[in-house]
Amino acid sequence: MGSGILNKQQVREKDKYLVQWKGFMAESDTWEGRENLKNAKEEIEEFKKKYQQDIEDVARQKHKDRTFKRGELLERFIRKLFEWSDKQYNQEYWERLERNWR
Repeated sequence: MGSGILNKQQVREKDKYLVQWKGFMAESDTWEGRENLKNAKEEIEEFKKKYQQDIEDVARQKHKDRTFKRGELLERFIRKLFEWSDKQYNQEYWERLERNWR
């Protein structure tokens, strides 16, 4: 069992790496910031080379998921909150809008 970098995530815009520690079981894997991995530069670079395309795909998908049309987030939130289908949402939305304008 060797050590290495297993995964990467961003937390508050800082890179965190899932580290598999040499001689330890998977339960001992920890998320570490780059500042704690000064002696693991080679492992980080190896991880990046191996998964660079996947990292770029995830970053692109995250960016794509963050772009919403005007009002889309509110609509999604309302549908989820009240567990409405499209038809229920449209009907209830217009009824509430009419009540508010009276």
